[in-house]
Amino acid sequence: MRYQGQRVTASDVAKQVGVHVSTVSRAMNPQTRDLVADDVAKRVLAAALSLGYSPNSLAAGLRTRRSFTIGVVLPDITNPVFPPILGGIQDVLEAEGYVPIVADAGREAARRETVIERMIARQVDGLILATSLRSDPVLALCRARGISLVLVNRVAENSGFSAVVSDDHRGMKLAVDHLVALGHRAIGHISGPLELSTGYGRLQGFRQAMSAHGLTVPPEAVVTASAYARDAGREAAGTLVSQASGLTAIAAANDLLALGCYDALRARGLRCPDDLSIVGHNDMPLVDMVDPPLTTVRIRHHEMGAEAARLLLRQIAGAAEGFDVILRPDLVVRASTAAPR
Repeated sequence: MRYQGQRVTASDVAKQVGVHVSTVSRAMNPQTRDLVADDVAKRVLAAALSLGYSPNSLAAGLRTRRSFTIGVVLPDITNPVFPPILGGIQDVLEAEGYVPIVADAGREAARRETVIERMIARQVDGLILATSLRSDPVLALCRARGISLVLVNRVAENSGFSAVVSDDHRGMKLAVDHLVALGHRAIGHISGPLELSTGYGRLQGFRQAMSAHGLTVPPEAVVTASAYARDAGREAAGTLVSQASGLTAIAAANDLLALGCYDALRARGLRCPDDLSIVGHNDMPLVDMVDPPLTTVRIRHHEMGAEAARLLLRQIAGAAEGFDVILRPDLVVRASTAAPR
């Protein structure tokens, strides 16, 4: 007899289905479900649902020395780029019985270190970091702790950790090629912070693409934004327009910077694309709904997150680290670019 509030066990499920309790354990674990016949697994899952049974993850963790949790550290959870990345991570982890623990670590190195230390102390099985700098001392801490780790969206130079990123050089080539095809020759660039691989890589990609077209990039045609933020883009665009006369287009290192360009142009009585064409980078949600809709480089953020989660799970299972996945971006042409006057 079962009393109200008494916990349902794997033995109860096994009894109802008519299988051994070990079969229930295998069927309930996504990592071992393929060891059970499909029809049996379906019956076990149906019985577990009807009885209200869920595995005791704490007990499982004690047996396997795993917590089945993954730490995901983001630099700014309000940035629309990161929810799709997190969605891809979560889809893969949940299918394998893992739960992501998400933290917004901000831009301060000390805070990032504290967040990572606390996650490791809570015995996460691995970390996915979207916060790395090109030269990042926090990664030495992770190496010393022996934690499985994958970088996403940004990379650190010579870190030895696996990473999933977009091809930043190709992305800027797509932007510049598009503007040149429209007839633009005087093209400026607002880069992201150069301590980040995305800021540095997209700047290098911009310079290479301009050079491939035989176009020079005078020093005043490049301004580095203080952050990937709209207000930083507005400030950088104001500087760029003031110091680089004759520009007809701007290729921004991300969409928030591009939206800041919109603000700077309006403040000066200029219009996009009539006076200046603008290209963003990321294709974050809703940039097709601004005025004018933003031409931008589309990055496959959901796939980026999913690939990072797959890499990490393979690493936890014993695969070697240091394997990089580079995703190909695409150009999405909208109304913020046109031929120069």
